[in-house]
Amino acid sequence: MTMELRHLRAFLAIADEGTITRAAARLHTGQPALSRTLRQLEDHLGVRLIDRSTHHLELTAAGRAFRERAAAALAAVDAALDPRALPVLPLRLGHPWAAFGEHTVPLLRRWDAEHPDVPLQLRRIDDRTAGLTRGAVDVALLRGEVTAPGLVTELLLEEERVAVVPAGSEPAGHETLTLADLAAWPIALNTVAGTTTLDLWPAGARPTRTIEVANTDEWLTAIAAGRAVGISTAATPRLHDHPTIAYRPLADAPAVPLFLAWRAGVPVHPAIPALVRLVREMVAARP
Repeated sequence: MTMELRHLRAFLAIADEGTITRAAARLHTGQPALSRTLRQLEDHLGVRLIDRSTHHLELTAAGRAFRERAAAALAAVDAALDPRALPVLPLRLGHPWAAFGEHTVPLLRRWDAEHPDVPLQLRRIDDRTAGLTRGAVDVALLRGEVTAPGLVTELLLEEERVAVVPAGSEPAGHETLTLADLAAWPIALNTVAGTTTLDLWPAGARPTRTIEVANTDEWLTAIAAGRAVGISTAATPRLHDHPTIAYRPLADAPAVPLFLAWRAGVPVHPAIPALVRLVREMVAARP
């Protein structure tokens, strides 16, 4: 017959207790059933493991050797089945820029306090879905229209747009700017993950010069060097403060939606629902 873990546990209980009676009590089973289990194990191995010729049972030489193997086997099984020994997978939160804006640090702090057993890793990945569609992250903060197939999205809020201009430049001298104020400048466009396009301007009043960049760092550098101006959302100044860049409200540009997104139809990280709940709470608590 097929050997099972109960055969090893039965043998070890008898070896430890020295009698069938005490071993049966320890395992919460009957003495006849325990004796049958021991005989099945001995029949399978083809050797006598326990000498039953005396009132107090004794291990045979084969029994003493098998005891070490059985104990090691059970310890390995118990370790493999112990959920506390399993590594905890971090929850990877991707973003292409600005993350959760001013809420980023409070989010990380609350997560650490409320979910100390699940690390929340913030990862900036410069592509349209912040690595979500290729499995580089488990969930992502995405701005603008989300067109990638196979994603579940939840609208969190809408962020006002801001003009981003070189400090000390003429536009920086205004408290508020308009799209027309920026049109004479080259416009820095992040073509990989940005939300700004020339379609923001009316057809007859669009900027004639652009500088295309591939990531946030290049975008910030182009503006700081005075080569261009840019447009972003109110979340950007919170995470990208720069001494040679000025941020000004942009009066006539539409707001940008911010979504929390994760993949549909695939095994998802079990902590995603908890993150969704926490983000909802933080958005609802905004003044």
